[in-house]
Amino acid sequence: MPYPHVLLSAAVSLDGYLDDTGPERLLLSSPADFDRVDEVRSTADAVLVGAGTIRADNPRLLVYSEERRAARLAAGRPEYPLKVTVTATGDLDPDARFWHTGGEKVLYTTDAGAERAVALGIAADIVPLGPDLHWPALLTHLHEVRGVDRLMVEGGGTVHTQLLQQGLADELQLVLAPVLVGDPKAPRLFGPGGYQGGRLRLLESRRIEDVVLARYEPTAPGVGGSASAADRHWLRLACELADRCPPSRTAFSVGAVVVAADGTELARGHSREAGDPVAHAEEAALAKISPADPRLSTATVYTSLEPCTHRASRPHPCAELILAAGVRRVVTAWREPDTFVRAADGTGMLREQGVAVVVLAQYEALAKAPNAHLETPPA
Repeated sequence: MPYPHVLLSAAVSLDGYLDDTGPERLLLSSPADFDRVDEVRSTADAVLVGAGTIRADNPRLLVYSEERRAARLAAGRPEYPLKVTVTATGDLDPDARFWHTGGEKVLYTTDAGAERAVALGIAADIVPLGPDLHWPALLTHLHEVRGVDRLMVEGGGTVHTQLLQQGLADELQLVLAPVLVGDPKAPRLFGPGGYQGGRLRLLESRRIEDVVLARYEPTAPGVGGSASAADRHWLRLACELADRCPPSRTAFSVGAVVVAADGTELARGHSREAGDPVAHAEEAALAKISPADPRLSTATVYTSLEPCTHRASRPHPCAELILAAGVRRVVTAWREPDTFVRAADGTGMLREQGVAVVVLAQYEALAKAPNAHLETPPA
């Protein structure tokens, strides 16, 4: 299911703490960074904090700049982003500032938590997710029902940990403050547990007064049939590579990327690459990798159009090339229409051979864009 772009935002001490154990909140950001956070909030459709943050900090979670609020209104958006929180128990103070400032609020909780929140008179749209909290269901509801395309998550550590461990975070904006806490009882940004492997990609680093901002995005593909945030990044790149294809009236424009399990890009390619009029994207990418590369068996192939199963120009279609390379996972955006081959089913062929195929249909329009000149029958 399509999710919003999930941005995790946090400030930590040099030794990785979100706060100390004193009665007052430890201010880690600088004044200029607080203004940066306000700017990021103003670009979000929704801002989320966990119940623990509401209990500990009693935040308003507003866009404070009048100019930024005015710009939102001028663009036809609400003055404030939607405010979101999540709790298993529903046990929150109905008088907390979170509920009585800003615009609309949504509380996601369990069935039992919803009963308690209603009984307490919480002033929010209360959405039960079932007997347990389920982040994919929450994100799907935010996107499909509340129209949220960009979600900013401001804590706390438990929320950040869960979203990263489940591969649901698209971006991490981390501010490092020149403070040492050193108290093992203080809250930390990330808790123990299993995280996706691989290194995160550094998007930006910047000094802001006496703190440093670092922006990262995950790179490690998902596992099996489950999609991760990194899968969305790589598939979007494959779709963008299709724009590089020389146009053709007799073949699709397709982009492909091959990525190792640790998030290392092994190769990329696109249709008709290097002047070869019959080259396919997956073929072009796989040709750049040694067949003996041990990373292929755990790699993921991202392709804007599902791999072909029938081909007149070369002996082996791309689905066969993927199987021969030993790749066991494919992520694609668009099922092949009947434009050139009727009833093509690369996805079905690969799945019959035990390959996990993930179709992220939210990128179908992006994959189709370079092929708009081709007449395709209606789905």
